[in-house]
Amino acid sequence: MALDPALSRKTDDQSHAARTMWNLLHAWWQMMPKDKRTLANADAAIRQARKDINFLAVLPAQAAQAVLKTYFQAWKNCWDGRADAPNFKGRFRSVMSVDIPQGRDLNITRVHRRWGMVTIPKVGCVRFRWTKDLPVGKRANTNNRITGARLVKDALGWHIAFRVQTLERQPEPHTGPDVGIDVGVNVPLALSDGTTYEHHEWLTAKEKARLLRLEQRAAHRKTARKRGEPTSGRLRATYDQIAGLRAKAKRRALDWQHQTTTDIVKKYGTVVVEALHITNMVKSAKGTIEAPGKNVAQKSGLNRSISGEAWGRTVTMLTYKTARQGGTLVKVPAPNTSRSCSACGFITPGSREDQATFVCKNPDCGWEGNADHNAARNILHLYRMGLALIPAAGRAVARHARRVKPATAR
Repeated sequence: MALDPALSRKTDDQSHAARTMWNLLHAWWQMMPKDKRTLANADAAIRQARKDINFLAVLPAQAAQAVLKTYFQAWKNCWDGRADAPNFKGRFRSVMSVDIPQGRDLNITRVHRRWGMVTIPKVGCVRFRWTKDLPVGKRANTNNRITGARLVKDALGWHIAFRVQTLERQPEPHTGPDVGIDVGVNVPLALSDGTTYEHHEWLTAKEKARLLRLEQRAAHRKTARKRGEPTSGRLRATYDQIAGLRAKAKRRALDWQHQTTTDIVKKYGTVVVEALHITNMVKSAKGTIEAPGKNVAQKSGLNRSISGEAWGRTVTMLTYKTARQGGTLVKVPAPNTSRSCSACGFITPGSREDQATFVCKNPDCGWEGNADHNAARNILHLYRMGLALIPAAGRAVARHARRVKPATAR
């Protein structure tokens, strides 16, 4: 959104008021007995808080009700095992956001091809970048309309996300071929049919050099600060510049992931991926004092590369996009997919000659090819054998098909 300093301050005040409302609700929840923790009692409490605390009045009443509903939903998610228990929101560690639950208050109009206007309660009319067609004016009806919006602030500024209620048809079953996908660092996505999806660095050479200078400057100013002294304005400004560059890199990564996953789900009917435990893969190798780790610096660099590729986010995008296209996403066990030969199925030591080359050392086979392509073929073969992971009792188990072809018959 294009906000001038005055409108930006008003939006900041609303977000801080929403965060304070959340913290007051959490304190109220902890003090009240279990039988008094009801939605009606919480609603009465926040109404009284809006009367007693002056700065909470900058938050619209509908936005305060949205905070209340979100807080209660957070506890339901916790009880159902989908998330951790809600906690207090810090001033500098929390994402600043404001919810606008009623779409009729927005009054959206399109100025021209690239920009539109929206009315934010208690802020005013604000310009925003028109990046997607919205059901406004004659395009809006009971089956396709805007039901609300959410304002979110990151290092690049304030953004607005509209909630759209639309009626979508049931997709026809996707008749495309099956494909296995191997994720990696050097080759982000390698498909079983030989296709690869790669990308450049998220930041240019000049941007990376600037980021390094800013990080060095921040480290120098942090060491020069005395113990107990508050963070200076210059250091905070440096932190903001660093966050801005990292947010720009993340935005470019998201754009590449969206374009790539959309292209995949349009071509293939069944997408097969590995069930990776990424949290375990990015654990540090430093070990303990008694048993220190080896190659700690190299492992740290690998962990950063894995986190930068955001494999979990790619799988999430593939999951909902395949459903929209009528396809299916399947997960298979991950062990030995990169060590096994996709032609004979045997694991022979030394077959993985380097990162990109796989030469089967089995005397009866001798298949050679790209290592990532070999892993993707193994992933697809596991699915065709019936080794798809299905949830059972809160964990993943392997489902074996009744008829499984032996490895020699591949």
